[in-house]
Amino acid sequence: MSGDIVGVWEVSLSDGLYRIEFEHGTTTGKRVIYINGKEALRRDWKFKLVGRETFPVGSADTKATINIEAINGFAYEYTLEINGKNLQTFLDNRSKISKTWVLKLDGNDCRIVLEKDTMDVWCNGQKMDTMGEFTDDGTETHFAVGNRECCIKATTSGSKRSKIVHSLLVDGIRIEEAIE
Repeated sequence: MSGDIVGVWEVSLSDGLYRIEFEHGTTTGKRVIYINGKEALRRDWKFKLVGRETFPVGSADTKATINIEAINGFAYEYTLEINGKNLQTFLDNRSKISKTWVLKLDGNDCRIVLEKDTMDVWCNGQKMDTMGEFTDDGTETHFAVGNRECCIKATTSGSKRSKIVHSLLVDGIRIEEAIE
């Protein structure tokens, strides 16, 4: 990577955390996008210095777009959109539709994500095989990480607005939610 990195963003998706770096050569128009340090897109000569580059991120090919706008003269502004929303709006929405736990299991870092809308469970970028069951106080989604028994319990909080509370148990022990 050369010294033309003009934008760096961190994006949290169900299958992992992604660091997106954008290199913009304002003399040649060169555009290079790196995802987690690997080159994902390269355009060596672009006569138009402004515009947008759209590219996929993650195993679900989430749509990302970098917008390049001229501010004045030779100054540029770079913004990242995910699924057509600016990054902050996307991340705010994600925190409403997903829950993330980060923990160590058998000495390995684990990042477990629940997608509340689909009830899909991801562990370190892999979609897990799950088994759901109804219980007296909600639902339980069972899955295994290695030889550990994991369960995400969904229960109502009991308040009038009946918020659903999701908690992760590993071998019966409750794990605190991560803030990403």
